[in-house]
Amino acid sequence: MTTVITPVAMMLLFVYVLGGAIRTGQGTGSYIDYMLPGILLITIASGTAYTAFRLFADIRSGIVERFAAMPIARSAMLWAHVLTSLVANLLSLVVGVAVALLMGFRSPAGPGAWLAVAAILALFTLALTWLAVIPAMTAHSVDGASAFSYPLIFLPFISSAFVPTATMPGPVRWFAENQPVTPIVDTIRNLFSGAPVGHAIWSALGWMTGLLVLALAAATLIHRHRSR
Repeated sequence: MTTVITPVAMMLLFVYVLGGAIRTGQGTGSYIDYMLPGILLITIASGTAYTAFRLFADIRSGIVERFAAMPIARSAMLWAHVLTSLVANLLSLVVGVAVALLMGFRSPAGPGAWLAVAAILALFTLALTWLAVIPAMTAHSVDGASAFSYPLIFLPFISSAFVPTATMPGPVRWFAENQPVTPIVDTIRNLFSGAPVGHAIWSALGWMTGLLVLALAAATLIHRHRSR
């Protein structure tokens, strides 16, 4: 419930309180059309914190040792948490989009574009979820296990998620334009609006795929070391 309510509350705040003072330079479109992609990424980042919490709780409860004595793959427990997180986050995203539609979000995108958005969000969820597995297995407290998500939730605010990067001062603009959230947000926004995605999609896929590969490899190595 928290992973759904918090992004929705942020969406209400930005649209109905701050949205009237924000100029995006995107024509006459509603502000909800502009900022929804950023809210969707924040929803995923919030959800992965609970993945870390659940896995940390399982490790501390001793159930991992029981699994080690069963005829199952060592990685089965990790994949179970990852796939559960994927399903839970996708459900949260559906709720977020439904609320956005009630608030006036409209998209001329066809089925292909919507499927592309879903695939990008699923890949982003997998990348962040495998990243969450690492602190879950290495943290010494439940707060430490979930604290990794705070920078990820904050990152969209220094990107093109809520305002154009052109409005930012030099150093901040450079960071916003060269961090992973901006190309992901721009790609989703262009897909929703029916505009060409341009080179942003390749940058977005590169960031997400690279993070997924590195996080998966690191999590697997840590889990093997713990299972010895």
